[in-house]
Amino acid sequence: MANILAIVGRPNVGKSTLFNRLTKTRRAIVMGEAGTTRDRQYGHAEWCGKEFSVIDTGGWVVGSDDTFEYEINRQVDLAIKEADVVLLVVDVNEGVTQFDMEVAHLLRQAKKPTLLAVNKVDTFEQQYGAPEFYKLGLGEPFILSAENGLGTGELLDEVCSRFPHKDETGNIEEQLPRFAIVGRPNAGKSSIINAFLGEERNIVTDIPGTTRDSIYTRYNKFGKDFYLVDTAGIRKKAKVNEDLEYYSVVRSIRAIENSDVCILMIDATRGIEAQDLNIYQLIQKNKKGLVVCINKWDLVESKTNADIKGYENAIRSRIAPFTDFPIIFTSATTKQRIYKVMETALAVYENKYKKVPTAQLNEKFLPLIENYPPPATKGKYIKIKYCTQLPNTQVPTFVFFANLPQYVKEPYRRFLENKLREWWDFHGTPVQIFFRAK
Repeated sequence: MANILAIVGRPNVGKSTLFNRLTKTRRAIVMGEAGTTRDRQYGHAEWCGKEFSVIDTGGWVVGSDDTFEYEINRQVDLAIKEADVVLLVVDVNEGVTQFDMEVAHLLRQAKKPTLLAVNKVDTFEQQYGAPEFYKLGLGEPFILSAENGLGTGELLDEVCSRFPHKDETGNIEEQLPRFAIVGRPNAGKSSIINAFLGEERNIVTDIPGTTRDSIYTRYNKFGKDFYLVDTAGIRKKAKVNEDLEYYSVVRSIRAIENSDVCILMIDATRGIEAQDLNIYQLIQKNKKGLVVCINKWDLVESKTNADIKGYENAIRSRIAPFTDFPIIFTSATTKQRIYKVMETALAVYENKYKKVPTAQLNEKFLPLIENYPPPATKGKYIKIKYCTQLPNTQVPTFVFFANLPQYVKEPYRRFLENKLREWWDFHGTPVQIFFRAK
C-alpha cells in the first residue's frame, strides 16, 4: 500500500490548490468561496522517485451555519486516521485563528507525523509573518505558496522523509476498471458507493448538489479490484446558476469521459425523465458501457413482476434504439441488490474489451449474408466477402468489406449488430460496425 499524505486545515487556506499542485492535476475544484471542498479527494503524487497518495479534505470549522459542518469534520477525522503524514495548511495573511488552534490540538492528540505549511506567502515581505505560527506547537513552519509553487520542493523533501518504509504498490493511475456513478442530483450516487464500501466515505444528505468533486475511490475486496467514481449530479443547463456548480458538472462529464462503464442512477420514485436521457446521451456519445440502476426501489409501493417489466420497457423504449443493457432495481439504504450492480458492471467491462477471432466471425456471418444479403440499390447488388474485428479500439468495432459499401443502409447494419449480440455477449456495451471497399 502506498504512503498517504492528508492535507487539512480550516476553510479557504489553499488546501485544494496545494492538492492540485502536488498531484499535477486540476481534480479538486478551486474557488475563493470557503467550503468548496466537502468530500475527501484522493490523488497520486511523486517526488524524487517516491510515490504516494494525497488526500484533500474539506475545511475544518466548528459552530458555523453550514449544513455539512458535522459531515466535513468527520471526513477530516477519517483522513487523519488513514494518513501516514498530516500537513496542516494555514493562511499567512490571517495569522493564527481559533480554528487553526483547534485543528492543531486535534493533530497533537492524533500523534501522527505532522507538518505545518504557512500558505499564500506570495511576496518576500509576507514570509516575516510565518514565525507567529510557532504557537501552534507543531514545529517549524514551512513557507509556501501553493499558487506559484514557492517552497513546495523543501516541503516535499520533508514529507517523504517522514513516511514509514512501505511496499509502495498503491497507485491511483493504475490501469484498473473505472466505474462512474452518474445521474441527476439526489439520485443516491454517494449512498450506493458508501453501501459498496461499507463505510461513510462520501457525504450524503437530502440536499441535491451535496457532492461537488468527482471522487475516485478504490474498491479492493472479495477478489475484485476497480475504481468507483462518485460524481456531482448533472442538472439541466438552465438550472446551473452558480460557477461552482458549473465546474462540478464539468467534472462529472470528464469523469464519464475517463470511465470504462457508467452506472446511470435513476430515482425510482420519479422515473426516467428528460435529464436522465441527456445523461445517457453523454454516455453514448463517449462510447461507454452502461448499467442502469433504479435506486430507491424500497420506496416504491407496488413491486409486482408486471410493474418491474413495465418499468424496464418504459426505460428501454425511451433509450431506444440501444436496448441491450442491464437494468437493476436497487436500494442503497437497504443494500438490496447493490452487489449485483458491481458484478454486472464488471461483466459489462469485460464485454467492452472482448475480442472475437476473425475465423469465427466469417464462419458465422458469411453464410448468413449469403442467405440474407443487403437489398439491391439502383439495380446494383451488394456483396460482402469478409469481416474482421479491429484491434485496440475503445469499443468492439467490426469492419465488413463489400464491393459497394456506400449502398449498405442503416437497417442492414442494425441487423448485423443484432446478430453479433445474439452470437457473442456484448450486453451493456456499444458496438460499431463499418463497411469498407474490398
